[in-house]
Amino acid sequence: MPELPDVSVYLERLTAKVVGHRLERVRIGHPFLLRSVTPPISAVEGRGVVGVERLGKRIVLAFEGDLFVVVHLMIAGRLRWLAPGKKTAPNALAFFEFDVGTLALTEAGKQRRASLHVVAGRAALAALDAGGIDVMAATREAFAARLVAENHTVKRALTDPRLFSGIGNAYSDEILHRARLSPLALTRSLDAATIERLLDATQATLAEWTARLAREAPDQSSSSMCFGQLLLSRRDSVRSARTLPPVWQRAQ
Repeated sequence: MPELPDVSVYLERLTAKVVGHRLERVRIGHPFLLRSVTPPISAVEGRGVVGVERLGKRIVLAFEGDLFVVVHLMIAGRLRWLAPGKKTAPNALAFFEFDVGTLALTEAGKQRRASLHVVAGRAALAALDAGGIDVMAATREAFAARLVAENHTVKRALTDPRLFSGIGNAYSDEILHRARLSPLALTRSLDAATIERLLDATQATLAEWTARLAREAPDQSSSSMCFGQLLLSRRDSVRSARTLPPVWQRAQ
């Protein structure tokens, strides 16, 4: 599942592709993808995109008229950019046809976990937010207060979206390894120096992976690209290695 670094690169690439452009048509290809009723998905047709935002692990397209499309890719969801004239993609659940190309939402496998919400107004958008703070902008005091709000394992606290925004299993493992902390350590057992070390490790790990994903992504000018998730490799000898699929690759 995409986490903060992955979503940050999605936002950068989507901003270059769709901000300032008009969404002409939306085609929904699976009945369980759209999880909201009002406003209808047709409400965003004909409107321009004014921004792209992150909401936890979700991607938000902000449209004229204070409307928002919220995409949660879950585990197997992908966003594929199609050049003008190309209207199909494998495993597609939805197509967003812009005046400059088409954004396809795809999901591999038989299970359909990806979701789409359309909401009107900032208040409705905020209602979808679990409430976790942005660790990249958090002060040491704010981070410490969230961490010890409840006495859980450090691993559970880092991945709780009510406490911290955008951190999941993959990056939390890297963070804890860098901070030299057991995932089973209890949050209220940590002293101030350890909490500070954990925050430093969290910010450094997420910043480094965001930069790495951005470097690995093909040039934004490519006409046909695919957004995908980069799962972390466990790189030292104590942990098992995993393959690293690209966050953004040319569509086949």
